[in-house]
Amino acid sequence: MRSFAIVTTSPNELLAELHDRMPVILAPDHWPAWLGERAADLEELKSFLRPYPADDMADDMIVWPVDRRVGNVSNKDPSLIEPASVP
Repeated sequence: MRSFAIVTTSPNELLAELHDRMPVILAPDHWPAWLGERAADLEELKSFLRPYPADDMADDMIVWPVDRRVGNVSNKDPSLIEPASVP
């Protein structure tokens, strides 16, 4: 059976204004250890479970307002990720 889980951690500086947690984002060089493709001890794996580094955010993470429809799980159209106009 294939499955997955979204592991969360405390938010970084960018997301702290929005929520009290964020998904763990693994750097590509950590993927082999996390996925069991190379040996890793428990302490190394635990070290990956931290907020995405703030110094890496400029190019990788962007925050913009979205429509309130995002909060309703019955809404599924692509426009949900478009920036909303801010009054």
